[in-house]
Amino acid sequence: MREREVGWVSPPMASERPESRASEGGEEEDDYGYGLFPERRPSEGKRERSSVYKTLFPKHRECQAMLTIALTANPYAKVLLDAMKNSGCTVYRDRHFSCEDCDGCVGGGFDSSTSQIVLCQNNIHRQGHMNRVVIHELIHAFDHCRAQVDWFHNVRHLACSEIRAANLSGDCSLLNELGRFKFGLKQHQQTCVRDRAIRSILAVRKISRESAEKAVDEVFDSCFNDQEPFGRVPYSKSDAKRVYQDFQNRDRYYTNL
Repeated sequence: MREREVGWVSPPMASERPESRASEGGEEEDDYGYGLFPERRPSEGKRERSSVYKTLFPKHRECQAMLTIALTANPYAKVLLDAMKNSGCTVYRDRHFSCEDCDGCVGGGFDSSTSQIVLCQNNIHRQGHMNRVVIHELIHAFDHCRAQVDWFHNVRHLACSEIRAANLSGDCSLLNELGRFKFGLKQHQQTCVRDRAIRSILAVRKISRESAEKAVDEVFDSCFNDQEPFGRVPYSKSDAKRVYQDFQNRDRYYTNL
């Protein structure tokens, strides 16, 4: 089963979470993606892990170690952390990231009710995958910080953030697509971004594929071309380093104005 990153999001306060409701067809209740994250299901609430658990369980330690590398060595993550700080949303490692077990093959999610990024420690086994999950979810967190995003009630808002996350996180790099046995070259990036945004929406919303495709298509051009805070899509590690340098220089320029 292929691993994937799902942009699960929720509203600012846990008390404001909408209750599960039947889908348009009336066949299945919509849990808004919480079913993928056992520790955060509304009926259970967020569990706090003891220091003993964090010390003894190898997969938790491994997750924390890979997270440290992602935040300190990855230029994509550095840009996003600096951009969020500049927007008044400083990110603290111990407060805003949580390694947890998840259901299925989900890689991570963003829970705005606790202002935390969830990293699925039972599904992330490689540093490269950790990097993509952290960047993907930080883009959701950045969007939540800078805009009035209605995650639950406006599927177009969700679609826009999923488009941006797929486009800017490296999800659609040529190497990753080859690993998925997808070899198309014409408008490769656009096709991959659209497909992955639709998949992510369907993973966390009980709506028809037609509705998800419509939402993505309606906002695709503007959201695909919104490349903040990078300024452009970084296609390689060297390009990502240049993006980080450009961001630092832009920040210095604005400071001097």
